[in-house]
This record gives sequence, C-alpha cells and structure tokens, in this order.
Amino acid sequence: MMRTTRIAGLAASAALVGLPLAAGPASADSGELTAHLTQLNDSGASGTAWAEVDGNQVHIKLETSGMTAKAPHAQHVHIGGQSMCPDPDMEGTGPDGALKTTDAADQYGMVAVSLTMEPGKTGPKAAVDVPNFPTGDSYTYERTIEVSDQVAQDIKDGNGVIVTHGVDLDGSGTYDGKAMSDLDPKLPLEATVPAACGELDQAQMSMPEGGVETGGSSTGGIEYPAALTLGAVAVGLGGAGFLAGRRKSTR
Repeated sequence: MMRTTRIAGLAASAALVGLPLAAGPASADSGELTAHLTQLNDSGASGTAWAEVDGNQVHIKLETSGMTAKAPHAQHVHIGGQSMCPDPDMEGTGPDGALKTTDAADQYGMVAVSLTMEPGKTGPKAAVDVPNFPTGDSYTYERTIEVSDQVAQDIKDGNGVIVTHGVDLDGSGTYDGKAMSDLDPKLPLEATVPAACGELDQAQMSMPEGGVETGGSSTGGIEYPAALTLGAVAVGLGGAGFLAGRRKSTR
C-alpha cells in the first residue's frame, strides 16, 4: 500500500509541474513535429525544422547554419525508407568516402516534398529546382505546402525526414570538382551530397514566429550552371534513383 501511495504522489507532483514520470515513445498524433538537423559529410551544418500538419496543408519552417556560403541548397522531406538519418560519421561511395545521396536512401527514403521558395513547385520533380532553393550559410525558410493525403499522414505519423544538400567538400568556395553527382552527371557531386539530416518527430518546442529570410535564390556557387536542367536530376532524386526500404517499425 505504501508503494502504491508513493507512486500516486509522484504522479500528482509530476502533473502539477507538467513533467512526465517517464519518457514514452515519440508520436506525432498532434500534427506538430520538430527535427533537429545534424551534419553529414563533415559539413558543419546544423539546424532545426518544424512542421504542422492540418489536413492536406503542411506548414514547414527551417532554420539552418553552417551551410556552404553563396551556394544554393536543395532541401526536402524524404519518406519511404526507415524514417531515420544515417550516422553522422557514415562514409559513402564518393571520393575520400563522401556520402552520396543514394548511399543513405534506404534510411531516409525518397523525396516526397521539395522545400522550394514560392512560387517554386514542391513535388518530387522539383527536387533540384536550384533557382528556387535558399542560398547561403545560414537562412530561415518558411512555407505552407499542399500535399497528398498519404504524404500528410506519413509526416503526421513521424515518417518524414528533413535533408538539406550541398557541401563544399574541397573548400574551394563553390560546388565544383571532377566527381559528378550520382543524381545527374551534369552536376558536380558537391551540389547534391547531403549536408544535414533530421527526423521529424513529436514537437519538443513550438514553431517560432518570424518573417521568412531565405537568403535569396541563386545559381551562383555552382561551376556548371548550364547543367540546371531539371529532368534527369528530378527523376534521380524523386524517383527511380532512390531505393525504397522498409519503414522502421518503432522509433
């Protein structure tokens, strides 16, 4: 009886201060989610993403830092893999162990939503719509996007992963080099390698208010701007170029 009384007392105290007795499994039933982005490819990039799902409307806000300066950054919600990010120290099949986008596709899945700036399209085919992605080493992005019923439910269920792309691997100050992208051979590999990744999960903090400061859009910072035709690249990022892995059954 004493043990039962003590547990009840602890529960009442926890309720008063708004603290749970124990951390349960994360869920996204509320429709509000956050993701903490950590670096990939030793990019030094980090950030926080917030998502609010209301029917078919997904409101996304993303704050980043440590990205490649004066260069565009493709960014997406990935769905269809194991709903998880690769280990930050994971090596890939690129030069000197650089992690290519497809190297971790079985973990974060395919592009489901392209986080372009308005009026850019937001489907998988816009996955590398470079002129409509944010530019700069630090930026804030915010947009409300209409998605399909399935994508909305997947994001709400915590199956979405935020991935930002573009890393100046050789420190030249621009996307260049002899290695070409695994998504489109017309683009340098640096333009499409993942820079940071975060798993959307039950919100731990409210979405901050503030204006959109996307850092502008630009095709600068890429040695091959003439290669920004979207067809083959979009197919590579949003379709057959990704392996559809099983979803992770527990978080």
